[in-house]
Amino acid sequence: MKNIPHLNLNDFLSGNSKTKNEFVDQLGKGFSEIGFIAIKGHLLDDRTKDELYTEVRSFFNLSDEVKSKYIIKGLASQRGFTPFGKESAKGKNIGDLKEFWHFGQYVKDEPKLKELYPENVIVDELENFNAVGQKTYELLEETGKLILRAIACYLNLEETYFDKHIFNGNSILRAIHYPPITEEPKNAERAAAHGDINLITLLMGAQGKGLQVLDKSGDWIDAIAEDDEIIVNIGDMLSRHTNNRLKSTIHRVVNPPKALWSSSRYSIPFFLHPRLEMPLNCIESCIDDNNPKAFEDILAGDFLHQRLIDLGLVKD
Repeated sequence: MKNIPHLNLNDFLSGNSKTKNEFVDQLGKGFSEIGFIAIKGHLLDDRTKDELYTEVRSFFNLSDEVKSKYIIKGLASQRGFTPFGKESAKGKNIGDLKEFWHFGQYVKDEPKLKELYPENVIVDELENFNAVGQKTYELLEETGKLILRAIACYLNLEETYFDKHIFNGNSILRAIHYPPITEEPKNAERAAAHGDINLITLLMGAQGKGLQVLDKSGDWIDAIAEDDEIIVNIGDMLSRHTNNRLKSTIHRVVNPPKALWSSSRYSIPFFLHPRLEMPLNCIESCIDDNNPKAFEDILAGDFLHQRLIDLGLVKD
């Protein structure tokens, strides 16, 4: 598979069993072979998307002094602002050429869990920033739930298998700004090669070149979405849970040609995480003589903590 598949979520929701099953099969094949697909028919409407990009650009256009007010110490960058060059890929000691903002879960009906999660950070300078961020978060979370239902069908699990694990899950909406490049990068990329931590990632902002996926042959291929599509990929948690049946594919965001160095790039991924107590134990149906169990049992919260250490966001 040399190109990522392009699918329509409306086929899964069509009410036609043949159309639904074809979608599930194509989605499963794409996630098994390359780990990335492009999806239209998602729940994020154009108006909300445009409003979010407006607010995100406005935030990153604020002065460094103002943005620095929103660096929240002690939270491993899980909320608020993370400045340029702070995060690096696993195994790299060079910071990525990006700055970003994190929105977190808006907990419903679980007061104790609400106390456990960090609060979202309010940006005083932008009246609509937080409201638009919350709306986007909730629309992408609901889209992610539907995609996980399709994945459950592909794995011959009960369709709502993942629902209880992601309700009030530890998901993150990240607004990324890749600023203009002003000098020759010293081995740094906008986002160095990495795999995502979570169950699945839903990505806005892959309509132009930059995002690349490492295929089975070891070749980097472009992952480009149409205007009405988002990119969805498998994260390490789901790859682990399915005993590598679904692939968490290494990907990167490469630096643009020098002629485009003066341009900013914006990218907004939604990292769909489960609840911290979800066991990531390999699903029994994904284990057989040809595919023996590849991972030790671990809880999602413990796995996340270890990966945040790997990223340099938490000290061991």
